[in-house]
Amino acid sequence: MDEPRWFVGFDWASAVHCAHLIDADGNFVREYKVKHEGGALGGFYGELLQVTGAKAEEIAIAIETPRGPVVESALERGFQVFALNPKQLDRFRDRYTVAGAKDDSRDAEALGQSLRTDRKVFRRLHGEDPLVIQLREWSRMHDELMQERTRLANKLRDQLWRYYPQIAQLTEDVADDWFLDLWEHVPTPAKAARVTEKSVARILAARRIRRIDAAQVLSTLRQPPITVAVGTTEAATAHIGALAERLRLINQQIKQGERQLDLLCDAIEAAAESEPGQICEQRDVAILRSCPGLGRITLATLLAEAREPLQRRDYHVMRATSGVAPVTRRSGKSFIVLRRLACNNRLRTALYHWARVAAQNDPASRRQYARLRARGHKHARALRSVGDRLLKVLCTLLERQELFDPNHDTPPTQSAL
Repeated sequence: MDEPRWFVGFDWASAVHCAHLIDADGNFVREYKVKHEGGALGGFYGELLQVTGAKAEEIAIAIETPRGPVVESALERGFQVFALNPKQLDRFRDRYTVAGAKDDSRDAEALGQSLRTDRKVFRRLHGEDPLVIQLREWSRMHDELMQERTRLANKLRDQLWRYYPQIAQLTEDVADDWFLDLWEHVPTPAKAARVTEKSVARILAARRIRRIDAAQVLSTLRQPPITVAVGTTEAATAHIGALAERLRLINQQIKQGERQLDLLCDAIEAAAESEPGQICEQRDVAILRSCPGLGRITLATLLAEAREPLQRRDYHVMRATSGVAPVTRRSGKSFIVLRRLACNNRLRTALYHWARVAAQNDPASRRQYARLRARGHKHARALRSVGDRLLKVLCTLLERQELFDPNHDTPPTQSAL
């Protein structure tokens, strides 16, 4: 890596960015106001090369965000790009003012000067694999769709509570397609009194529902109805009809997203196997898939959100970014260990579900969970410790390029709060 001879603090914005150019001695050279346009960004990078007379590799750019069009365009041109957490920038800003003043120019100066003097706290960014970029986007889209599905399902259940609560007793997931089909066929208690068992059985058979039969459905639907005001049933059914249309679309998009996640994970695995000189990384996806409790969504989240630490097999970064590494506060006689809150929330959620499923299916994880619960740990804390062990096992497997062996004994790791 070429040693940077010029430093740029880049305070990004939605419309106009602010940048400070600083030389190796910390002297201010020039300030730039850059519009968020392709021509303006290209012109800015060209002017940096012209003013400094340096190669792109000799210019380091500091920015708060680790991704986005500014980062991608700079990396494509060969500049060194470093990212800094906004909370850390807030601390560096205090070097230049103690009054709490803040503006774009001062932030750009703080970024550039901090990169020059404290580069070790910045994270060097690199160009990403196109497949990983797509995987991250589909993974986040899937999360958003699931959240929207839950929101609409809660609204649907609330409308059923108004006039037709017995139908909601049939399932916990009122957003499922088979339930929406049933509601459309039997939208009111009055309709339930006239519907035939054969027509209900056809709906259940079409959706392959076997946990409940048509007789049980009709028995539930024909419970004494709630007496409501005139017009309430019509209003609620109209509202549910609109919700059902959106839920059907979301269900379809979720299935499409899950298929796409599988295809992208397969493509990443196939691409690694086809690249020459990548022997040590050929089996990464296969190793991840072999781990107990690691399903499609969790696998995609790990590959999308923690690609770099996975490639480095960096257990300590993994446990910190996923929130299982505890935070220690020691001062004099005071010694406090707390749960880590500053982390990647998507990784935290993924690791929680990984540990939850592993504690049900993996004997070693189940024993660890039971042991921690017996010691008085709460459910979430015990799962964090299970997840911590799983991360250690995963990084070890990646280093050794071995698939998970459920019969292999591994030493216990430090419990996480």
